Amino acid sequence: MEKMADINLKEVTLIVGVVAVCYWNSLFCGFVFDDVSAILDNKDLHPSTPLKTLFQNDFWGTPMSEERSHKSYRPLTVLTFRLNYLFSELTPMSYHLLNMIFHAVVSVIFLKVCRLFLNNQSSMIASLLFAVHPIHTEAVTGVVGRAELLSSIFFLAAFLSYTKSKGPDNSIAWTPIALTVFLVAVATLCKEQGITVVGICCVYEVFIAQGYTLPLLCTTAGQFLRGKGSIPFSMLQTLIKLIVLMFSTLLLVVIRVQVIQSQLPVFTRFDNPAAVSPTPTRQLTFNYLLPVNAWLLLNPSELCCDWTMGTIPLIESFLDVRNLATFIFFCFLGALGVFSLRYPSNSSKTVLMALCLMALPFIPASNLFFPVGFVVAERVLYVPSMGFCILVAHGWQKISNKSVFKKLSWVCLSLVIFTHALKTLHRNWDWESEYTLFMSALKVNKNNAKLWNNVGHALENEKNFERALKYFLQATHVQPDDIGAHMNVGRTYKNLNRTKEAEESYMTAKSLMPQIIPGKKYAARIAPNHLNVYINLANLIRANESRLEEADQLYRQAISMRPDFKQAYISRGELLLKMNKPVKAKEAYLKALELDRNNADLWYNLAIVHIELKEPNDALKNFNHALELNPKHKLALFNSAILMQESGEVRLRPEARKRLLSYINEEPQDANGYFNLGMLAMDDKKDSEAEMWMKKAIKLQADFRSALFNLALLYSQTAKELMALPVLEELLKYYPDHIKGLILKGDILMNQKKDIYGAKKCFEKILEMDPSNVQGKHNLCVVYFEEKDLLKAERCLVETLALAPHEEYIQRHLSIVRDKISSSSFAEQPIFPAGKTSGVEGDKIPTENVKEIKSEPRPTQIIKTNDNKSQSKASKQLGKNIDKEIPHKTTKEIKEIEKKRVAALKRLEEIERILNGE
Repeated sequence: MEKMADINLKEVTLIVGVVAVCYWNSLFCGFVFDDVSAILDNKDLHPSTPLKTLFQNDFWGTPMSEERSHKSYRPLTVLTFRLNYLFSELTPMSYHLLNMIFHAVVSVIFLKVCRLFLNNQSSMIASLLFAVHPIHTEAVTGVVGRAELLSSIFFLAAFLSYTKSKGPDNSIAWTPIALTVFLVAVATLCKEQGITVVGICCVYEVFIAQGYTLPLLCTTAGQFLRGKGSIPFSMLQTLIKLIVLMFSTLLLVVIRVQVIQSQLPVFTRFDNPAAVSPTPTRQLTFNYLLPVNAWLLLNPSELCCDWTMGTIPLIESFLDVRNLATFIFFCFLGALGVFSLRYPSNSSKTVLMALCLMALPFIPASNLFFPVGFVVAERVLYVPSMGFCILVAHGWQKISNKSVFKKLSWVCLSLVIFTHALKTLHRNWDWESEYTLFMSALKVNKNNAKLWNNVGHALENEKNFERALKYFLQATHVQPDDIGAHMNVGRTYKNLNRTKEAEESYMTAKSLMPQIIPGKKYAARIAPNHLNVYINLANLIRANESRLEEADQLYRQAISMRPDFKQAYISRGELLLKMNKPVKAKEAYLKALELDRNNADLWYNLAIVHIELKEPNDALKNFNHALELNPKHKLALFNSAILMQESGEVRLRPEARKRLLSYINEEPQDANGYFNLGMLAMDDKKDSEAEMWMKKAIKLQADFRSALFNLALLYSQTAKELMALPVLEELLKYYPDHIKGLILKGDILMNQKKDIYGAKKCFEKILEMDPSNVQGKHNLCVVYFEEKDLLKAERCLVETLALAPHEEYIQRHLSIVRDKISSSSFAEQPIFPAGKTSGVEGDKIPTENVKEIKSEPRPTQIIKTNDNKSQSKASKQLGKNIDKEIPHKTTKEIKEIEKKRVAALKRLEEIERILNGE
């Protein structure tokens, strides 16, 4: 073997430049496929999530302790996602840029590794081929492929460190070995296959560093066993190094098993059909997958992002012609193995290391020792492709050394690298969006129902439900027993308001669920996603009030199948609230909290239950708990602020204001936040601030009923009645039947504008809509008096008194009118002062009574669960309340109302004195 030569700046620049040319367009791709779960839906990326959570959850943000966890433990990779989020949140370009940089770093380090086994020229060729190979687009352009990139960096670094463990006179250099162990641990924390570098180090130590061949090892071992010789000192040192490596590996494996709590992830037959097939189908199919992967490296012309389900049909017979490919592959592999292990030449050592790089890192994904959740995955070929590139470069070196093939070899090599670069550049565009990615996959393979489903999901996200339905239906035709496909059809029918067909599809999916086998754990035989069929079906039928019990039965059935099914408890709690069973709803949410105490949404929903139970203090505690877990929880911020405001406690108002300010910072386009800030300012008598917030709310929502009315009311209370009038006109344009608005407008027209006719129209319109409205009726009586029609005023007051026989002020006014009818001086003295009509500031309605609140914490404003997409996570929708008034008054408010009522009665007494000529 040649001594490793240092790489120079020109070589590094060339490799980085080639990577940039091949992957520049990946910067314009979005988050697709697995990126959605690992990036968009992963709360571990958020700064509010404690860092320690990264080491408790899997790659997708699911706690490792949960059975639904994928058991992919890659906290260091997630940490880099979190750094991306810190600098650019969810801007895809920064994530793709970092992936491209990592690929360039791997390519440069790989060049350094190649220098151990190849000459400078061949090393450069291997590195360039690795940099441009199209098989890497999934690992580089797909953001989740970063696990491969990071793991590879530390994988190669660990190997390079180990190559320096041989000191002078074949002594052991322990520092490089310790560094190797550390780097192996880091590589494993980026992706599980990082641990396989230990096997490569062992092969390197025995066959490269010590120069042994298989025949020599066999001879030495035979002599030692027969007692005819001793083990050489150099071999003993080798054994010590190997024991240290193996012990370290064993320790890492034990820790890894502890992390996954000795549980393998739950996969279904749809993810990997061969894994659940009988003998010999399972063995024949898994062995055939090896030449399939090798062919993808050799001819990456037809690439596909998803090779699950029916992509590769099972091999169920020894007579299947595909077994011939398996046989040829193993013959070729065996020939290379014999050549590399038997002969001591440099060429055989290069081939051996190439084979090790191809085979050992691929073992965890090979299905040969334990099943994985896929059939073929292009991204797992990232490290094995290094061995392939070394093999190709070494073969090219042998051919080009012969003068007769030299020019041809260069032409062929240039063509391969150029076409590979073009293919990579073109393939990147497939990852631009989910639609382009899955449509490109369907061109390669039409027998995979998951691909049809995923195209449907992409169209569904664009609200193109009709087209989405066609793809979902095609998925059910390709794979009739695909539970997820039938669920997708049902959800799409629901989105199209075709509830009957939706229910039929959900029932079909439900009928495909595995039957309960006595003594066998049900949860282990089914994907957690598929249990969502019970949730979706229940959510559908609960829209019918007569089927609420049936929906509850479905939730309970899901819980009985999987007692740790958190979503079932959440949905059931929501239903129980609808059934007016808040105590049972509380029990459901508490059970869900036992499963996940760090879920802010659950604490929020429990707070809503406490509001329904009229336990505002407990509700506020739970809102606060939700905000401790997620300080930006929008609904908790909003509803806790309203709860504080409604409590009437002055000490809570500053915190309520602070939370509403945080809310509008998160939701700057929601008028509700500004309106409630205005209401708080009105409570604090901060009129100019209240006016500012109300105007902002109206600017965002021109027809905001409550904001319009309360702004007009604010003007009327602060002697700006003429400014209130255009606001009331705007209110009545949108809501012509707004009675309180009509009362306030009539009052301003009569008392400020002296427009008796306009006021009369307002009060008459009120009575058209509500003939029994006492305030409108009484104020109309005032209008009749102003028109000097005392007889009509008398009749009007008699009718008003019949509506409210216990209202003393109406009786007094009627007596005064009757007295004046019989008096000759009735035309010279007013019965009612011109400035007051009953309604807003007069006898009946104090100002506090006409305030309107648009949004408040109500039990209906719970975080709902939507129909869950197959192979995707459910999203949560934030609801908003419609225009409502506060049904209850606080003790303080009641006292204020009473004070104003007493003041009104005193004014009436003064009126009577004036009328009686006192």
